[in-house]
Amino acid sequence: MGLRSLLDKVAPHFEKGGKLQIFYPAYEAVDTALYTPGIVTAGASHVRDSLDLKRIMITVWLCAFIPVFVGSYFVGMNANEAMQAAGITSVDNWRGLFLNSLTSYDPNSVFDCLMHGLAYFIPLYIVVFAAGMAFELWFASKRGHEINEGYFVTSILFTLTLPADLPLWMAALGVAFGVVIAKEVFGGTGKNFLNPALTGRAFLYFAYPAYMSGDTVWVAVDGVTQATPLGLAAQGEAYGVDWFSAFVGSMPGSFGETSTLAILIAGFFLCAMRIANWRVIAGTFAGMILTASLFNMIPSTNPMFDMPFWWHMVLGGFAFGAVFMATDPVSAAMTDKGRWVYGMLIGFMCILIRVVNPAFPEGMMLAILFGNLFSPLIDHFVVQANIKRRLARV
Repeated sequence: MGLRSLLDKVAPHFEKGGKLQIFYPAYEAVDTALYTPGIVTAGASHVRDSLDLKRIMITVWLCAFIPVFVGSYFVGMNANEAMQAAGITSVDNWRGLFLNSLTSYDPNSVFDCLMHGLAYFIPLYIVVFAAGMAFELWFASKRGHEINEGYFVTSILFTLTLPADLPLWMAALGVAFGVVIAKEVFGGTGKNFLNPALTGRAFLYFAYPAYMSGDTVWVAVDGVTQATPLGLAAQGEAYGVDWFSAFVGSMPGSFGETSTLAILIAGFFLCAMRIANWRVIAGTFAGMILTASLFNMIPSTNPMFDMPFWWHMVLGGFAFGAVFMATDPVSAAMTDKGRWVYGMLIGFMCILIRVVNPAFPEGMMLAILFGNLFSPLIDHFVVQANIKRRLARV
């Protein structure tokens, strides 16, 4: 019996009236993940397109694996270099049960670095996916609707914003907060006005700042800490990395935010396939460049005033936020002009928070959430301006 036949055979048990109907969202999620749904919309009022929600979300999910593997490699490389400098030859925690026999922790070995980094990413991703999916299933069962593929994107993007050594229970708590408070209480995917992944990260940032601030953590070796370049820059110290290394990703940081090169490659594919809107990304970069250049012309004892835009681009989560977070089709602006304004607002707010507010060396997360709040208002004014312009032609 084939898998398709097996799924069709057990389907009546999960459908309405079946003994397992409460678990229908779980069955439907597995079925649609493996096969294209056999039920389609009908009627003259529907526009049919091969680019449906499932394909959009799966495409973003697949593109996110570019920074996953690159980021995991550099997390492992930084850890292996720290172990070599400290004379540590093995890992004493539970990850060492398989890492000690699998790798030699050589920072010059691509395999050793990648395996060490994935040993941190994979457990985090499994915990994040399981914790968030549990709430997705619960809300879907209570409301009697299907599970949306959007959580595939939320789970991987949330994991990519985390430091490697974050306790697993914190990751579960953060994603649960993001899924419930930022999405499900408003009705689920398509009705949330905040990005769930960023909301979960914001919760962790304010609830557990010592783990998320980026100035005393983020080298995946017990007993070894190293500030991120952005944290050093805020203190007026040398960044500890040259620009090209920062662009490639060879520096401490969260999984998905270190390699601007990997992020831009993923962004190229997303824009080429029209999954992400290039106007949002371009507007975010434009807002960042203009604001950073303006601050560069203002004399100040604050070292962040002197940071040029090309350093802002490669440090912290700016590039990752611009490509993967700001372009969220639900919480971003919908009109073309609105997308430019929305993106520029995010770029402006990111630099403003980084430079002026000494409490936040990183500002991209809060900037995008701020942009999410204003995107409906931006679209409103754009639509009203279009209406007035067309009425004036009559």
